[in-house]
Amino acid sequence: MDEPELTVRRIREGTVIDHIDAGRGLRVLSALGIDGQEGRTVTVALNVPSAKHGKKDIIKVEGVMLRDDDTSKLAVIAPRATVNIVRDYRLVEKRRASLPDAIERIFMCTNPDCVTNSGEPIESVMDVIDRDGRVLKCRYCDRILDNERLRYRG
Repeated sequence: MDEPELTVRRIREGTVIDHIDAGRGLRVLSALGIDGQEGRTVTVALNVPSAKHGKKDIIKVEGVMLRDDDTSKLAVIAPRATVNIVRDYRLVEKRRASLPDAIERIFMCTNPDCVTNSGEPIESVMDVIDRDGRVLKCRYCDRILDNERLRYRG
């Protein structure tokens, strides 16, 4: 007996994030600040079969076009992710999540004594010190942050 296939409709305008490491899709949504309350259609598929990686997560968000700094967030959480921008049902841009040397204004330092948490108008800057392990270091206080302990700026 054939297994039924999952059918997810195409989106007219928006973003499809594919090849997310299995089980990280909800974390990606949290990092991007997408919670469904904006009224946009959000499709999330977790632990779907993948020929390359065994399993993966997929997210489709209608009416949202991810910016480059959003792609930087993805590179820390889901380094194999691809961002596909869709307009009028057509793929118009495809980007791979890639980790820059430094990430500005996206993550908060977890050190409560860091100058970036003092209320002063100083934006956080995280230097990437281990690309494979996705480990960051606060440029101001030298606090080491792995990808499991990152907090996102709202």
